[in-house]
Amino acid sequence: MIVSRLDNLTFSHPDGLVLENLSWAIQDNDKIGLVGPNGAGKSTILKLLTGELTPDSGLAVAARGVTVGYLPQEVDFDPSQTVLAEALTASTRLAELEKTLHEVEHSLANPAVYNNATTLNKTLEQQARLLEAYKEAGGLSYEKTVRATLRQLGFTDADFDLSTAVLSGGQKKMLALAKLVVNSPLVLLLDEPDNHLDLAGKNLLEQFIHRFAGAVVIVSHDRYLLDEVASGIMELEGSKLDFYPGNYSAYVAEKELRQLRHAQVYAAQQKEIARLEAAIARFELWASLVVNERHIRQARNKRRQIEQMDKVDKPFEQKNMSLQLNGWRGSDKVLEIVDLIKAFDDNLLLAGINLTLWHGQRVGLIGPNGAGKSVLFRCITGQEEPTEGMIKIGPSVKMGIYTQEHQNLDYHKNLVETVREVKPMYRDQAVAFLGKFLFPYQQATTQTVGNLSGGERSRLQMALLMLQEPNFLLLDEPTNNLDIPSAEVLEQALDDFNGTVLVISHDRYFLDKVVDKVVELDPGRGELAEYLGGYTDYLASKQG
Repeated sequence: MIVSRLDNLTFSHPDGLVLENLSWAIQDNDKIGLVGPNGAGKSTILKLLTGELTPDSGLAVAARGVTVGYLPQEVDFDPSQTVLAEALTASTRLAELEKTLHEVEHSLANPAVYNNATTLNKTLEQQARLLEAYKEAGGLSYEKTVRATLRQLGFTDADFDLSTAVLSGGQKKMLALAKLVVNSPLVLLLDEPDNHLDLAGKNLLEQFIHRFAGAVVIVSHDRYLLDEVASGIMELEGSKLDFYPGNYSAYVAEKELRQLRHAQVYAAQQKEIARLEAAIARFELWASLVVNERHIRQARNKRRQIEQMDKVDKPFEQKNMSLQLNGWRGSDKVLEIVDLIKAFDDNLLLAGINLTLWHGQRVGLIGPNGAGKSVLFRCITGQEEPTEGMIKIGPSVKMGIYTQEHQNLDYHKNLVETVREVKPMYRDQAVAFLGKFLFPYQQATTQTVGNLSGGERSRLQMALLMLQEPNFLLLDEPTNNLDIPSAEVLEQALDDFNGTVLVISHDRYFLDKVVDKVVELDPGRGELAEYLGGYTDYLASKQG
């Protein structure tokens, strides 16, 4: 059954056309990953499906009786509310009924009501109707349902009384998701629900999507998540939608075949058009030299052949950043950490960390949010002093640092100034260099770092790493704000990099592609455990 659909939909922003003549029928059991480059219009499609935006032409409609739940990229809550209190606000219908019931109960205490038999009976009848409506809406078991849903999404009973102000970004996403689920929607539209989630949170999200008895459309850059939950991939590219059955890996393989076939068919048609146009030119030349109606007809027929062709579109060429991390040999022993302890007041965060990295190694550092991964990075870079223990960097090692929150960027400088501060160069050279990272001239010369999006700041940090020419990269969540094509460029650059990499990441697909060792920071003991291989190998070791 079709639960929601787009029908010949076109949508424009004031800056120009975003989506053109899109059609898409979402079935009641679909689990669809919506992918495409940043800025293609994926979030716009979700907002059109919810009715938050109105198309210029065409339709975006849900089937009669179908409820749609929408999880936006950014969520926030009243900081004065507890987790449970906020979750209980999910049902506006029950909230309205409760409010009216309270008003009726209050009126029953009014002498003008209880001293007048007719008014009293009417009020009691109204109360009875409201109680019945409250019961039918699930009000009697509502709090129990809300509590069970919160537990399903990773909250403990102890978390219920926490203020929403102290929640992490990932916890806020899960709370917002719980509020959607309580209302039993038939369609869930999830816009990057995995952002800010640690590995445990991502596993919970996967389990939830698997169990959800309805349609799910999920926008995500997490390719591992899309491999686990998607039954199909809808790609938005060049203002067009293309469907691929299967998960993300199946989509990658099928897309490569489609692109190859498309390029072959396009090239063959262009060759045929060129042949016909050469014939037209030849016949027209003969007709001009010798006035001959037959040559004119032949030229006209050839031109008609071209006009009647079902033209094949030129293959879409997605522009990607150009990243080359050269690196160099340097010291064999790049990093040695011995018995590192780091405490904040009475809070022991890191307890006896030992780690040695050798030239050429790619190591992924994982662990729950708050385990101390970023603190360990700051100890390595010298931004934090260890309480005890030793950190030794090789004598011929130059570090290149990528920070998750972009703290190493000056938000007041424009992009050209930022680049020239790292490496002296002419202004035009800086503009050309920034162009390799998809920054147009106007943006590179006038826009400040503070006005960039998260993805643009990520690309800028990659550009600075390239200029610095380090041989030891410390990367803290480098794929968090990158779209999939940019993440793939980074993966290839790291594969070619002549140096050592230590990366904090919750991107499981990225870890599988890049690292040859996983080290897990145990939040309970503050110690490291090492596992050879990528994330899948680590998972197999843990489960075995």
